[in-house]
Amino acid sequence: MCIPAKAGYVDHRGHDLDSLERVVAWWTPEREANATQEECEKLIHAYFDLMHGYRQINGERSMLFSRRCIRLAGRWNWLSKLSDGYKGVGLIFYGREQYDSALVYFDKALSVVNRMAAGETSYTNRETYKEDIVDDDLSSLYGAMGNCYNMMDDVPTAMEYYKKAGEIFDKHGWNESNSVLWYNLGETWYDEGDIEQARECYEKALEYGRAASDSLMISDALKGLGGVWLRKGKTGKAMRCLAEADKYYSVHSDQEFARGMENLDFIRRALTIQKRSRTWVAVVAAALALLMLLLALILLRMRRLQKEKEGADAAIGEVLQGMSGIRDDEDDTASAAVPAEADGQFLTEREEQILPLIAAGLTSPQIADKVYLSLATIKWYRKKLLIKFDASNTAELISKAKEKGLI
Repeated sequence: MCIPAKAGYVDHRGHDLDSLERVVAWWTPEREANATQEECEKLIHAYFDLMHGYRQINGERSMLFSRRCIRLAGRWNWLSKLSDGYKGVGLIFYGREQYDSALVYFDKALSVVNRMAAGETSYTNRETYKEDIVDDDLSSLYGAMGNCYNMMDDVPTAMEYYKKAGEIFDKHGWNESNSVLWYNLGETWYDEGDIEQARECYEKALEYGRAASDSLMISDALKGLGGVWLRKGKTGKAMRCLAEADKYYSVHSDQEFARGMENLDFIRRALTIQKRSRTWVAVVAAALALLMLLLALILLRMRRLQKEKEGADAAIGEVLQGMSGIRDDEDDTASAAVPAEADGQFLTEREEQILPLIAAGLTSPQIADKVYLSLATIKWYRKKLLIKFDASNTAELISKAKEKGLI
């Protein structure tokens, strides 16, 4: 039976798992037990790819190929693949929220990696495992175990494992792994309620994700930042991050269903907040507009009242002045019959304002509205002007005013 030298399967993003599974279906446990070393080397690569490929979309299938990977790796003491198999089973239990069981398998995987670090070799290759391979397996397990303790609310222990993983990532400059680590740290601080710490971690995750050009890591970091900005009440920033993340999740909805749904929930909450904000803005704007209108009406009314008061005060002053003039000149009948034209005060300032309006044909209500005086005050000024000009009606008043050149 022909097995691809390398299954050609990298991750679960769009590859054909069915065709790969049909390739390995021929290999029953009996046939596998009699397979050559070369056949087993090819076969374990296929098991490994199927294990990772099914992890997000079919836990039972992933568990099956994880156990096959463990069985075949144990036969040849292929420690790296044996560790991967144990870790694969642990990740399945982690996805089911069975964290105690997950830790059991992660611990088994860690024991195997420690054997690698100690210099143990496989039955088919006497060369020791390279440092970067050992560190890769160690850091991955530290991160996975940190996640378990994190989910079990043992944050201090989780942070110890995250720190161990981070030291290895910094040592080798592994950007993708650093992105995953900082994202998990962001999730931890977010759940703990330390939003500022979470923001810093998500930003670091985004930085490393972009350096690694990993679209999944970038989307996860953006989702985290969207949640942070949402908690801070900055829905505009939140929506920009969440919309960008949704571009990836919507395309890979089968593989990233849970994270995509979390992102959509953030978007829904952001839109709800924006809708409420817009409603309140509209209500406040309407209230302010009404208040401004009321203030304008009040100011207009106050101005009218002030003008009426000024007019009334002036009229009273003119009456008092006239009464004083009569008392002073009561023995001089000739001067009493002549208006105060000789003093240059034939018309008062208010009379000079009203006389042209009368000549223009405005009615008393129109004049009152124009000069902000009461109707009664305007009628009083009309009578006063008729007396001053010795006119019996408005027409005669206008005629005499024209003769004097006053209009």
